[in-house]
Formats: sequence, structure tokens, C-alpha cells
Amino acid sequence: MNRFLDIQRLFHSLIYSVDGLKSAVTNQVSFVLEIAIGALLIPIAIWLGQSGLEIALMISVLMLVLIVELINSAIETTVDRIGMDNNVLSKNAKDMGSAAVFLSLINVPLVWGLVLLA
Repeated sequence: MNRFLDIQRLFHSLIYSVDGLKSAVTNQVSFVLEIAIGALLIPIAIWLGQSGLEIALMISVLMLVLIVELINSAIETTVDRIGMDNNVLSKNAKDMGSAAVFLSLINVPLVWGLVLLA
């Protein structure tokens, strides 16, 4: 019985995750753009990577951008849910989420450059 509940929880978690991805694709233009860029760069990573480790590293930094973008979108949505009035703390939360996305984007050419030029 307990094992069934674990599988059921896992299934529900999967459904919630798919719902989150659908929401991001529907409501977040930047997420869709980052998916498109990733779709272009993943085949290039496979072509340029000299080993499985290099390919995995180059694809992982692309996935990291999507992960951070999802977290940023969740922060922005939560802040908007709380209130749309101007608030320093709300602005700080949104700005820090945006900065995290920015850093993850900077990480892509840095890692790719190190992998391809080293």
C-alpha cells in the first residue's frame, strides 16, 4: 500500500511539473526564446564536443539557463500574486531573479569557450 502511495505521489509530481512547463511556455516569452536557442545549440554541442563529458557539460549549462529561468518566473509570479503596487522588496526579489538568469546566460559562452578552446 505504501509503495502505491509513493508511485501515486511521483505521478502527481510529474503532472505538476508538466503543468509548470506548459505555463512557462504559454506565459514566458523569454523561456520560449531560451528553448529555441537551446534547440539550436544542442546539436552544435553534440557536433563540436570531443567527448561525452564535453557534450554533457555544454548541454548542462544550456539546461541550467532554463532551470534558472523557471525559478525566476516562479519568483516573479509569486511577487505579482502578492501585489502589483511598487515595493522595494518586490523589486529586489524580481531584480535578483533576473540577475540569476543573467549570470546563467553569461556562464554559457564561458563554459563553451573553455571546453572548445582548452
